[in-house]
Amino acid sequence: MTSKPSTPVTAAPTDQAPAAVVHANAHAPKEPGALRVATVNVNGIRAAHRKGMPAWFAGRGVDVLTLQEVRAPSDILETMLEDITGQDWHVHDAVAAAKGRAGVAVATLAEHGERRSGIGDEYFDDAGRWVEVDLPTPDGKTLTVVSAYVHSGEVDTPKQVDKYRFLDQMVLRLQQLRQEKDYALVTGDLNVGHTERDIKNWKGNVKKAGFLPEERAYFDRFFGEEIGWKDVARELAGDVDGPYTWWSWRGQAYDKDTGWRIDYQMATPELAAKATQAVVDRAPSWDTRFSDHAPLVVDYQF
Repeated sequence: MTSKPSTPVTAAPTDQAPAAVVHANAHAPKEPGALRVATVNVNGIRAAHRKGMPAWFAGRGVDVLTLQEVRAPSDILETMLEDITGQDWHVHDAVAAAKGRAGVAVATLAEHGERRSGIGDEYFDDAGRWVEVDLPTPDGKTLTVVSAYVHSGEVDTPKQVDKYRFLDQMVLRLQQLRQEKDYALVTGDLNVGHTERDIKNWKGNVKKAGFLPEERAYFDRFFGEEIGWKDVARELAGDVDGPYTWWSWRGQAYDKDTGWRIDYQMATPELAAKATQAVVDRAPSWDTRFSDHAPLVVDYQF
C-alpha cells in the first residue's frame, strides 16, 4: 500500500492562493503560546487504543483532545486515556444511554473551569452527543471547547428527523456561544460534507444523508453572515479538494483517497484568526489506522 504522511494545511501568504498541502513539519514542537487542539472520532475508545492510538498521541504535543463515538463508560474512558496520554488528564464526557453507541469527551492536561453536558434540548440529554468545557487561555480570557457528534442520519427515516432537530439546536447554541464567550470552538464529527470540495464522489451522494442540500444549508448558515463562525481547516486550505478526514473501511477507498471531510474545528472569528496550522493525521496505510476517521489537529497562536 502507498504510504502517505499527515496532510498539513497552513495559512498562505495573502498574495497567493492557499494550498491544502505544503512543505511544513507538522510534527514540530509548538510555538510558545500556541494551543494545540486535536479532534477525532475514535470509533470506540477500546478499539482505538488496541489499534495504536497511543503511538499516534505520543510526542504530538496535544493540549486539548476531543473525542467522538467513545462507546464506553466514564471509568473505562479515563483508564484508556491515562494509558494513551501517559498522564492523568482532566476529562469531561457524556455517555449515551444506548450502550455501545455515541459518547463524546473533552480531555485536557490543564484543569477545566465550568463543564456542561447537552445541547439545550432535553430530547438529546442522554444521547452522548455534546459536551462543553471552559478553559483559561494564555491571553487571560476563556475558551469554550465543544466535542460534538452529529447523527449520521438516513433519508426518510426517524434518524434523519433527529439529525435535523439536532442541527436546529446547533443553530441556537452557536449563536449563544458567539454572543457569550470570549472564544468558542466546536470540534467533532458533524457528519455533513459542506461543499463539493468535501467529498471525493460528491455526484454519487447528493441524495444521501451527509450531503443532502437541506443538511448543507445548515452549514451555509453556520459559516455565513447569519451566524458567522469559521471553518478553520477550510479557511486555511482554501478552495481545494479535502483534505478528507473519513474513509470507508471497504474496498480501496483509503488507498485511492476516496474520502469525506466531515470532521471539523469550527471557531468564532476571534479564535479562527489565531489558527496557524491544521493537519489531518492520515495514517501511512489502511492497516495502520486506529479508526476510520483521521485526527484533525489545529494550532492556535495566542
